[in-house]
Amino acid sequence: MMALPGGRHLDSITLPGQRLHLMQVDSVQRWMEDLKLMTECECMCILQAKPISLEEDAQSDLILAGGPGPGDPLQLLLKRGWVISTELRRIGQKLAQDRWARVHSMSVRLTCHARSMVSEYSAVSRSSSQEMGQIEKLLMEKCSELSAVTERCLQVENEHVLKSMKACVSETLSMLGQHFGQLLELALTREVQALVRKIDASDNIYTTESTTGNLFSLTQEGAPLCRIIAKEGGVMALFKVCRQDSFRCLYPQALRTLASICCVEEGVHQLEKVDGVLCLANILTDDSHSEATRAEAAAVVAQVTSPHLPVTQHLSSFLESMEEIVTALVKLCQEASSGEVFLLASAALANITFFDTMACEMLLQLNAIRVLLEACSDKQRVDTPYTRDQIVTILANMSVLEQCATDIIQENGVQLIMGMLSEKPRSGTPAEVAACERVQQKAAVTLARLSRDPDVAREAVRLSCMSRLIELCRSPSERNSSDAVLVACLAALRRLAGVCPEGLQDSDFQQLVQPRLVDSFLLCSNMEESFV
Repeated sequence: MMALPGGRHLDSITLPGQRLHLMQVDSVQRWMEDLKLMTECECMCILQAKPISLEEDAQSDLILAGGPGPGDPLQLLLKRGWVISTELRRIGQKLAQDRWARVHSMSVRLTCHARSMVSEYSAVSRSSSQEMGQIEKLLMEKCSELSAVTERCLQVENEHVLKSMKACVSETLSMLGQHFGQLLELALTREVQALVRKIDASDNIYTTESTTGNLFSLTQEGAPLCRIIAKEGGVMALFKVCRQDSFRCLYPQALRTLASICCVEEGVHQLEKVDGVLCLANILTDDSHSEATRAEAAAVVAQVTSPHLPVTQHLSSFLESMEEIVTALVKLCQEASSGEVFLLASAALANITFFDTMACEMLLQLNAIRVLLEACSDKQRVDTPYTRDQIVTILANMSVLEQCATDIIQENGVQLIMGMLSEKPRSGTPAEVAACERVQQKAAVTLARLSRDPDVAREAVRLSCMSRLIELCRSPSERNSSDAVLVACLAALRRLAGVCPEGLQDSDFQQLVQPRLVDSFLLCSNMEESFV
């Protein structure tokens, strides 16, 4: 399973209508949002960061005028944090290029941004802790130190002296970055604690909905914030919501947030502690829940069983509920009313087949192969390479079982696998191209495993699978120059040739089958396509 794009942090899934990440919005929109912050800072640089008025109220008005708005500490922290992080990175780049004038001017600007963040957050947040006050003081001291030392560097012409001063500037910049990171983490932790307490104490559906939405927005800002949310009890609070019938309409939103939090190990640990797997199993097996709710529960299952998270292998509670969950997911695949629902359910099944081999035997008993192959002919459920990636992953993992070959033949599955060898991207986006490569690779792996059965091998030869495998090996453009696809196709071709060697021409046999696998790989990976 590959990483699924989008806010769910699942494998190979792109979902519509998701909130854009703060760092991924259109560049013009980003410029317009940050214009006030940037222009305010430039004005402050010109004034050497001195207030226009001696009156505190006037100074506060000036500071707040450039920010995200009073009463919104989270957005203030995120936006100011983004600006300061960007400035720190740019100063480091200019320092490496020895552009001292730029380093100094940007250091002054950084000081302005840091002072603005501290002042703005103090104006809109709750009472500051002693620890935050100490870090704020250290941060501002380092900002002043950076501005002072870079100003001195402008007056030095001796290269040896500049070299020693450069090391001092670099160390100061590094310490400044550490203090800023500590301050930002402390402030964000306080805000997350407030959100979690609000969810935990609320019995009002509108308050809970709004607060959960804010928490979900934070999860989209990356893994560090997901770790903070998990550490501060976010998982427990959200499962508390999912266990109250009065909040049923909020289950999808709460589960979507949980799926995002569980992209980090800390989230999965917390889920285990609060018996989250049992809650997910209850939701999935309860037909009174809406399809949307069960689909979001499937998304959480897909996340916590991701093979990319080593901690998932120790989810002992999952094994206890696995049969119920697998049964419910197969049913959800069969009854899915949309491609998104099918994608989430099949992604969960695909990950579970990595999680425990017993799951493959359960899927055989539940006739999952028939359900999956029938869905492939339904464009409403299976319409993207991301979905086919989940299906072929399940087939590849199930193909280690002997009984799987019989079921594949009965459901005309070899022909479907043959079609997957020709998977092509529609849009040409990197994510879709990568998904198509995975589909081709896993289809070849599935074919190689199933061809242990002579009946499957003969059926594959009859359907011209060997010709397609040869084409994929010899033509880099057919496999998007993917080495992983090439290796899988060579392995499948050799397995088929062992059963039906008469299906190969002599040149193909001598170049693709007879040599060592590594020699055939080197030959095909260096091939230049002929345009004659």
